[in-house]
Amino acid sequence: MPEDLPDLMTAEGVLFDLDGVLTPTAEVHMRAWKSVFDEVFARWSIEPPYTDADYFDYVDGKKRYDGVASLMHSRNVEIPWGTVDDDPEAETICGIGNRKNAAFAAALRAEGIAPYPGSLALVQRLHAAGVPIGVVSSSKNAEEVLGAAGIRSYFRVVVDGVVAEREGLASKPAADMFRAGAVALGVDPLRSVAVEDATSGVASAAAAGFATVVGVDRGAGAEALRAVGATTVVDDLDAFLTDAGPASASSTPAAPSDPEENE
Repeated sequence: MPEDLPDLMTAEGVLFDLDGVLTPTAEVHMRAWKSVFDEVFARWSIEPPYTDADYFDYVDGKKRYDGVASLMHSRNVEIPWGTVDDDPEAETICGIGNRKNAAFAAALRAEGIAPYPGSLALVQRLHAAGVPIGVVSSSKNAEEVLGAAGIRSYFRVVVDGVVAEREGLASKPAADMFRAGAVALGVDPLRSVAVEDATSGVASAAAAGFATVVGVDRGAGAEALRAVGATTVVDDLDAFLTDAGPASASSTPAAPSDPEENE
């Protein structure tokens, strides 16, 4: 293990974001958002056009409707919030969010998903070492994605968009979701690690009191991640696997020998 990287094996617990950290679903989300926002911007003549930079600045890591509202606010566009059961064609914040979710779900079913090899290997190693691990994701699709990737049973807890809505947790970058993840996992943030790829998620973990926040740079930019609280930035979680260890990634995730009870 390089000297400048924290030793995750000695952490009281590790909480991972999902999209862009454990699985490449961030790319699927990006494409789904782009298809929806390109159509909305063209139909409503919104300028400037939607770009990938908008995804990282306004959408990445946030709960679905909060991301829509943030982007629209950036263009000084005000539309009704609506309700969570709005038709995907409704011209509301919720309608646009539901339209995006339909596009994401269709892509996930068509393409499937597999974890990043480095992330899978790290998760396997932490699990084998008995380090409590969980997932903190703004996505309401987290359980489906974890199941599709074959890795749900590694994680003791999953605090996702469904939990956030049920418990009234504020969206990242507020501290709520990572704080709730630490409570659910039964760990002290000061002795635990949070792993994130979004600036909103890094800020959330830092605000929740995590002394160690690993930023995974999948496009947000190392300096941007450090600026909001990342204590370490890597390009891939295989950076933590340079020493010999008991687990390695495979094309198909191996089921844990002693899977934790899903909570």
